[in-house]
Amino acid sequence: MGTRGRLLVLLACVLVLACVAGVAVWRAGARAHEKDQAQAGGPAVRAGTVSLAADGGRRIVFRSMAWGPHRDELTTVPAGAPDGPRTASGVKCLRFYAAGGTGICLQAVRGPVNDTYRAVVLDSGLRVTRTIGLAGIPTRARVSPSGRMVAWTVFVGGDSYAGTNFSTRTSILDTRTGTLVPTLEDYTVTRDGSRVRAADVNFWGVTFADDQHFYATLATGGHTYLIHGDTATRTAVTVHTNVECPSLSPDGTRVAYKKRVPGASSDAPWRLYVLDLATGREHATAEHRDIDDQAVWSDDHTLVYAMPGDYGSDLYTVPADGTGAPRLLTRSALAPAWLG
Repeated sequence: MGTRGRLLVLLACVLVLACVAGVAVWRAGARAHEKDQAQAGGPAVRAGTVSLAADGGRRIVFRSMAWGPHRDELTTVPAGAPDGPRTASGVKCLRFYAAGGTGICLQAVRGPVNDTYRAVVLDSGLRVTRTIGLAGIPTRARVSPSGRMVAWTVFVGGDSYAGTNFSTRTSILDTRTGTLVPTLEDYTVTRDGSRVRAADVNFWGVTFADDQHFYATLATGGHTYLIHGDTATRTAVTVHTNVECPSLSPDGTRVAYKKRVPGASSDAPWRLYVLDLATGREHATAEHRDIDDQAVWSDDHTLVYAMPGDYGSDLYTVPADGTGAPRLLTRSALAPAWLG
């Protein structure tokens, strides 16, 4: 083939690639536009006032995944009507949690080339009180019962807990003093009386007992541990093995968590378990599907967690004592907090 022929072939290849890229961009744009349109049969959503205050009756605040103009906004429904009409706030979050009149909202800041991320602390009226840049993709968020302490976890390398090729950074902020601990790697952690010293440590999934004490996951050496931490002394001690994304019950006696179970697929390894902190005994819940979420306790007896859904994720509920069966609670929703 002569030089001219090779040039024509090269030009044809470039044109084909350009067409493929153009179609991909068009489809992505069409998909994004489609998400701005309300889904048929989806929940009713209207703009209104959303409060994180303790008064106003028991209710749920969560990130709405329903397609339409209020997608990704914090919305609220009465606790007694979890799949009913929603009131949307106008505040968008990727991850969210609230307690004691304080909210933590992990947001994406869309850029022309790359997105960046930030943690936004909200007061009871959803007004921003502090903004902190994040080093990676948001994945977990929690607030202490009083509302004073907030915590979050981001992926700074990799984007899934299922494998081993990932790195996280977990931070804790005291909203009263403004003190920020950028990473729990600054804590002194002991296991069986010896200090944990390893280059591969990762922490994620803080859950608060009070303003000083918390639980979280520590990963090192291919194993995960439940740790009990102290924000005053910046120390922690391992409590139990094979625990990820813990969630402390309202009465402080049990922890719900993801457990890797033998025989499960490597990309869907977890089942939802509950640990009794006093006895060290654990049991599985009646949810037998793979759970990749930090569950929330809606009360002392009930767990709520996200599962993949047609429009992003749906919320399911299951009894914490191992009885009953999972049931759908709220469609097109993520990151719930029970308030009031």
